[in-house]
Amino acid sequence: MGVIQSIEDAEGLRCIDIIQHADSRFGFKEFRRDPEDGGRWTLIADYSRPGWDTKDEALRRAASVVRWFTLPNT
Repeated sequence: MGVIQSIEDAEGLRCIDIIQHADSRFGFKEFRRDPEDGGRWTLIADYSRPGWDTKDEALRRAASVVRWFTLPNT
């Protein structure tokens, strides 16, 4: 399993990591970064399983469940 893309919000306080699993399926995780945590990323939601067949499917799902996230321009 590995992160293949990280997308931050405009303020750099939230992030979506797109993950590709060993079985070639995709998922994502949502993180936040707070000053009181020393700027470390904190996992707030894990949508990595069961996963989706394509990266685009995972991105579309992220856009549908994560309020701040919109699909990146391609």
